[in-house]
Amino acid sequence: MTLRTAAPDDLAAIMRLERETFPTDAWSEPMLRDEIASPHGRYVVDAEAGRLLGYGGVRAVVGAPDADIQTIAVAAEARGRGRGRALLRELLATARIRGARSVFLEVRDDNPNATALYASEGFAQIGRRPRYYQPDDVDAIVMKLDLAAWADAHNVADVHGAAEASAAGADAGSAAKGWC
Repeated sequence: MTLRTAAPDDLAAIMRLERETFPTDAWSEPMLRDEIASPHGRYVVDAEAGRLLGYGGVRAVVGAPDADIQTIAVAAEARGRGRGRALLRELLATARIRGARSVFLEVRDDNPNATALYASEGFAQIGRRPRYYQPDDVDAIVMKLDLAAWADAHNVADVHGAAEASAAGADAGSAAKGWC
């Protein structure tokens, strides 16, 4: 497993996996292109033997107290091997580097595997958005993570002050080494 920051050249492979994973509510190509290019977020890909097996994104504005996990997707044949957890931890490390103290996300109520993953990392349910996912009329479970508590539990050093390096385009991957 190799995690790295997504590049514009990854967009076609990300879109293939996006459409396979979220067939009824996939993000559009322009939306994902903008997300990958945004300085306020970081998208990470999981590639093996030249094939994209997963990706995830976090919106984490440097210096902002909150961050949001935007999406995580893993190819069906690669699930259950820790790839989703590795992507999540990499995104959390990015949020920590950028100074976030809390991380939020929404997860489909009909996705117990993702919900269990998030709970196992310390996310707690704080709300529900009825019929959030359309056109399927599926509720979103809103979850929140105390990032400092997560970092303490995972022995992640305090990286406050490294935000400038992250903002300058440095890969946050070094903050999460050993998790893959």
